[in-house]
Amino acid sequence: MTQPRRDFRIAIVGSRGIPAKYGGFETAVEAVAPRLVEMGWNVFVSCEGPRDQSKTAVYKGVNLFYFPVRPFFRIIYETLYDMYSLVKSSLMSDCIYMLGYGAGLFFFIPKILRKKLIVNVDGLEWKRDKFNRLEKSILLISEKCAVRFADEIVADSKEIKSYIEGRYKKKAVYITNGVDAPQVEKWDEQKFSSQGFLKENTALLPKDYWLVVARLEPENNIHVIVQAFLKSNSSKKLVIIGNFSSRKYQKHVLKILEDNNAGERVILTGAIYDVHLLNMLRQNCFAYIHGHSVGGTNPALLEAMSMKNLVIAHDNEFNREVGEQTILYFNDVNDLVARIEEIGNKPDSLAHLKEAACSRVFSHYSWPDIAKEYDKLFRRLCIK
Repeated sequence: MTQPRRDFRIAIVGSRGIPAKYGGFETAVEAVAPRLVEMGWNVFVSCEGPRDQSKTAVYKGVNLFYFPVRPFFRIIYETLYDMYSLVKSSLMSDCIYMLGYGAGLFFFIPKILRKKLIVNVDGLEWKRDKFNRLEKSILLISEKCAVRFADEIVADSKEIKSYIEGRYKKKAVYITNGVDAPQVEKWDEQKFSSQGFLKENTALLPKDYWLVVARLEPENNIHVIVQAFLKSNSSKKLVIIGNFSSRKYQKHVLKILEDNNAGERVILTGAIYDVHLLNMLRQNCFAYIHGHSVGGTNPALLEAMSMKNLVIAHDNEFNREVGEQTILYFNDVNDLVARIEEIGNKPDSLAHLKEAACSRVFSHYSWPDIAKEYDKLFRRLCIK
């Protein structure tokens, strides 16, 4: 096979940057970009915030470039960051891989400069409850711009691929997200409590807590999960890892906790970026609850399955595509209460699902295989 030209530059933009410290796009970039470098590609990745002495210019062979402005009001900042990344990458690279279509109104920039543009449409962003009516309208227009200007559309789930092809009559390429085999992390509560995640005199024991890892926003159903857990007869704790998307939603969830006298039953840790600590908590939870309802193939679900967790996921086409019959599903509060109590009453009868979920995720969602799919895409589009 012909080796990629080292003078051919690929820019991956739209994530907050690597090393990954946020969400699914960042996780994907950190997994794929270094592998593309190993395959012979010259890869650049955009990163938020000005570069200082604590930030590297090269990460695992990947060249990093930074937006020279510190983060402020997120909506405005992200728009400016995406515009800057599009312009800079259009000037410095031959092919741009844009993650998300929030900046879709500016996708004409690479085309004017005659650069190849690939867009990962992620999920149905304009359906997310965290956006108001105006923002949803802009996102829908941006989605249309992405389809109009992109040389290739990438969908990380078959459902998103079908949506794009059905609505816009334009072919999309299916390249999903993935996982790597996790390192086994021994239980050490001190790692958790020493960072202030536990209140004084509060204990957390292996297999004695349910776990949620997510951005804390409405479409991830954090309020539903909290309501159902507090309504259930579970004597275990609920650990929720992630940051709130807005103060309004935070107040809503905290009100639920207050009204139900949650006390120490529910632990809100905030975001945890230490992968060893995060995996320790994943590997030792009693069961995992995944509330994501809008989007494609979510890395948090893949990671939970890869660690042999018993998983309850929101019942939608995206989660069913990933989990099929290896995980359990819920639709609303009462549905989730029933699932929580079902698992709590007879965990051994459902234990076989843990191995089935793990086997499925490594059969269909392996990062090394997914990196090869990206290699094929760039070769087909960029090497003549």
